[in-house]
Amino acid sequence: MAADLGFDGVEVMVWADAVSQDVAALHRLADRHGVPILAVHAPCLLITQRVWSPEPEERLRRSVVAASDLGASTVVVHPPFRWQRRYAERFSDLVAELEEASGIRVAVENMFPVRPPNTWKRLRGGKASGLSAFKPSPDPTDVGYNNYTLDLSHAAAAHVDAIELLKRMEDRLAHVHLADGTGAPRDEHLLPGQGTQPCAQVCEALAADGFDGSVVLEINTRKARSPKQRAALLAEALLFARLHLEPAAS
Repeated sequence: MAADLGFDGVEVMVWADAVSQDVAALHRLADRHGVPILAVHAPCLLITQRVWSPEPEERLRRSVVAASDLGASTVVVHPPFRWQRRYAERFSDLVAELEEASGIRVAVENMFPVRPPNTWKRLRGGKASGLSAFKPSPDPTDVGYNNYTLDLSHAAAAHVDAIELLKRMEDRLAHVHLADGTGAPRDEHLLPGQGTQPCAQVCEALAADGFDGSVVLEINTRKARSPKQRAALLAEALLFARLHLEPAAS
């Protein structure tokens, strides 16, 4: 479907699906359809805690190896969960070590608290509060890494100003998950333009700055009742992205 719709490439989420874990199978699919794999999303979700290995460090290492084998330039990873104490303690050093050894960008993604932040604090300009499952913070700019992934659906769920987050990431932004959200306390993955996030403004800012990373559509198409409907949703999102990522005429 990605090839038929004219996507430039894809990001592979490594999860329970056997093909997503099989580098050789992914190679064959990319070659068959002529669609390159631009990024690998490490298996760091709650439901992927035993994919490849029960050890989060090993899963991240294998993701970097997979990205290298597939010709992908980026690995997307979430901040550690609070209960992953040893992993969390050396996460920053591990990310830097893997990047230096492989040349792959390990782009740490912004996440969101378990419950919505306090609205009054948000209106007064405070940072998003709430119960965070991530250590030390769901916002990777609180720590500082060489590379970031900006996820707009996560920004919506965290009630974080996406434009301000983009500014904090600055030239360390390596990867973008383009989707929308309404501010509900969950990862909605709406089509860009269907929520409250400044999707168009973010894309236009990236184009103006000559962003050289990947912008990946990470949208929910589960409501589609047929492949044709799913293709239509993806085509609409792709058109939005291309329209707003087009550099302004000089």
